[in-house]
Amino acid sequence: GALLVNTILLVVLAVPIAIALSVALAWLTERSDLPGNRWWSWLSVAPLAIPAFVHSYAWISLIPGLHGLWAGVLVSVIAYFPFLYLPIAAALRRLDPALEDAAAGLGLGPWRVFARVVLPQLRLAICGGSLLVGLHLLAEYGLYVFIRFDTFTTAIVDQFQSTFNGAAANMLAAVLVACCFVLLGVEVIVRGEERYARVGSGAARQQQRVALGRATLPCFLLPASTALLTLGVPFVTVGRWLLAGGADVWRWDEISLALGQTLVLAVAGALLATVAAMPMAWISIRAPGRLQRLLESCNYIVGSLPGVVVALALVTITVRIALPLYQTLFTILFGYALMFLPRALVSLRASIAQAPVELERAASSLGRPPLRALWSTTIRLSAPGAAAGMAMVALGITNE
Repeated sequence: GALLVNTILLVVLAVPIAIALSVALAWLTERSDLPGNRWWSWLSVAPLAIPAFVHSYAWISLIPGLHGLWAGVLVSVIAYFPFLYLPIAAALRRLDPALEDAAAGLGLGPWRVFARVVLPQLRLAICGGSLLVGLHLLAEYGLYVFIRFDTFTTAIVDQFQSTFNGAAANMLAAVLVACCFVLLGVEVIVRGEERYARVGSGAARQQQRVALGRATLPCFLLPASTALLTLGVPFVTVGRWLLAGGADVWRWDEISLALGQTLVLAVAGALLATVAAMPMAWISIRAPGRLQRLLESCNYIVGSLPGVVVALALVTITVRIALPLYQTLFTILFGYALMFLPRALVSLRASIAQAPVELERAASSLGRPPLRALWSTTIRLSAPGAAAGMAMVALGITNE
């Protein structure tokens, strides 16, 4: 019961804060004349390259008394808000400015235009990003161990360390899967089945950036303070410990070998996960229904489990059923694809939703086979989402 309360409070508090922060940062970097907005957009994504447990380690080194629920909320938002920022910023970049101009022409003020026109079109990106953040909060271990905040995942790993694949750990993992189903149900209800694509080229111009005027300095403080908390604290803390360790800690032979293996696994795993996510992402947009939602939910379950559960499951299967695959490159890539499939799926789904189905039908009517029609229209239009998904998967593999 205590673990369940901790987990629920963590998700309920951290996800809305991450949404508000991501929407504000995305609007400032994509829609305002904030000085250096392109640099701030890069800095808003950069925290993904830092493992969550490193964020926690840095903060606990800086503030030794940082423990409990609010410490978990703070570090969780800092570590995972880019999962929301990336799809929201991409959606803002692709919105047709004519819709906002029409709303303004009908007498709506800037805030009402944003609330009634812009925000509803960001729903798919917000829902997908929130689901990713929620799944990571369920599965994260190292972050909460450092700040001594107990969740289902920390209890699962403790059980595995004491009994190795014991009944208590499996029971806790089953409850974690149940929590995942609750998250998926909420996401499906909020997402709805609205259409986000339009036929035609839309306005052949970019959205005019809003002049901040006197609000420039207060608005400037938001991305600056966010970058300081997400990047400054880890770099300063880890740099201080590295300097304290001296030159002996820099083992370049081991570092170069580990870096090379990590990059190979990251690229191969990202490609595999993105290719595997494409059919499900297409079906979820083009043929929504109960069976589709059930199949899509299955892809998110593994993302809510700690890596140790996935690893032990793969070990069990390969030892008992497919022994030649035990401890092979294929098995670890397969595990990466399972764990990080939701990152690729969410990005692809948002991009495919903005690609009109009429283009596929037109290509088919002109004699293209179904797969070629899909390749020449929807897949090409969703390439930016696929690239973003691959980048997020590769970063996840790098940090795993």
